[in-house]
Amino acid sequence: MTGWDSRPCEPVEKYEKLNRVGEGTYGVVYRARDKKTGEIVALKRIRLRPESSRRERERRKSSDAKKQGFDEEGFPVTSLREIVLLQKLSHRNVINLREVVVKHGSKVSDERYFLVFDYCDHDIGRILDDHLYSRKEKFSESEVKCIMTQILSGLQYLHSEWIVHRDLKVSNLLYNSRGEVKLADFGLARFFGSPLRPYTPRVVTLWYRAPELLLRDETVSDPRTLPEDVRKLHYSTAIDLWAAGCIFGELLLGKPLLPGKD
Repeated sequence: MTGWDSRPCEPVEKYEKLNRVGEGTYGVVYRARDKKTGEIVALKRIRLRPESSRRERERRKSSDAKKQGFDEEGFPVTSLREIVLLQKLSHRNVINLREVVVKHGSKVSDERYFLVFDYCDHDIGRILDDHLYSRKEKFSESEVKCIMTQILSGLQYLHSEWIVHRDLKVSNLLYNSRGEVKLADFGLARFFGSPLRPYTPRVVTLWYRAPELLLRDETVSDPRTLPEDVRKLHYSTAIDLWAAGCIFGELLLGKPLLPGKD
């Protein structure tokens, strides 16, 4: 893998890991320091699929393997999409991907890749969990206005670049010490265009999922049994705006607006 200008990735050793701050399906996130500048960054280690037999690697090249979320080399498809999208974006309310770095191994299969982001101290979901839900406190109206203005500014920029986020929720909103809100986690994001392309309705966390996605997903007991072109939907930016509305209500109420289980 190479950087934005086709140069090889720099080694991860240019950063000093300080502590682990989070973990998701496809990676672990560390707070780290640039050894040269002293600047604090976030390092997201990409969780690769384990090395396996030649027969297994051949099987991954099939369409069934792609549905499991990895390419034939074991690299998460969501991370590839995130890299492709974020290298094209630049906005104060969108998380900044600085570079991709690598930890070299004795062979290619031993290499480990890391995404380097600007560091943000908190995510809004954790703030709600730690400081609001437990103490029954809520954000003030002025604080909600400030947060929502930044969320909508980031969304306006994404949509002007023909990108739909598809996974907007409070835990994907980062918040730094300067009071800036950053849209993050672009693993499910997609480019859209005119005419609209069909996409799966199984995106966006349930509490933030728009009605057209929920209702389409419930029309059959198992949508996966339908042909691929039938089970997909034409949708675009409206699903992000619905999710933003759910976040607006959650910030005002101090709890999820629509906490349904099904």
